[in-house]
Amino acid sequence: MVRVGTSGYQYTHWKNVLYPEDMPRKHWFGRYCELFDTVELNTTFYHQPKESTYESWRAVAPPNFRYAVKYNRFGTHIKRLKDGPEHLERFLSGAERLKTSLGPILVQLPPNFKKNKDRLDEFLRAAPRRHRWAVEFRDPSWLDDEIYDLLQARGAALVIHDHIKEHPRTVTANWIYLRFHGGENNGSYSDRQLAETADHIESFIARALTVWVYFNNDLNGHAVYNARDLIARLRQMGVPAGVR
Repeated sequence: MVRVGTSGYQYTHWKNVLYPEDMPRKHWFGRYCELFDTVELNTTFYHQPKESTYESWRAVAPPNFRYAVKYNRFGTHIKRLKDGPEHLERFLSGAERLKTSLGPILVQLPPNFKKNKDRLDEFLRAAPRRHRWAVEFRDPSWLDDEIYDLLQARGAALVIHDHIKEHPRTVTANWIYLRFHGGENNGSYSDRQLAETADHIESFIARALTVWVYFNNDLNGHAVYNARDLIARLRQMGVPAGVR
């Protein structure tokens, strides 16, 4: 199975791209769900939403819709994964309110955080295995077999992204998490790049891996166009994708 979506959806610059000019903001999510079956929540990175907010997100989500939730930056960028159990408990008290609408939990580490195996191991040991954990490294020092083995042992996925040039496509779980940033969240992907991505996804699916894909290049609506294009390409290849 493959799910394709965008990183966030409440962008005013998506008017006349995804949302009609006169569509009220309260209807944006419904429109988004007509095309995509997942979204990456960025707001959870910047602050801790109330439990009632998570419950409201669950209430409006279609049955087959899944939220990828970004772990709070206090735990990743300030504490740098220290005191994991305490912050995990606080974070999950909200995120778990999504119940069956909860998809992967994205743990994005800062670019100036170099490899610290023990810190990562401590965090992942405290992270409940009942959830899907995906770790995005922004410093290349993390990208080695020792870290891949650790992720695999803890059942966590290595996020494959393009902030690091020629990022490895190492599989560490029975699912894949792909993020496309588009060069400072702005650039659009070419037909060739999207075709190559579709081929990679097809190869992952052939290995019985579940694939989660998110486009973070929100400016000028590139994320919407690229996500829709990728879904269309996958369908042409016989890979079910998008809202079914």
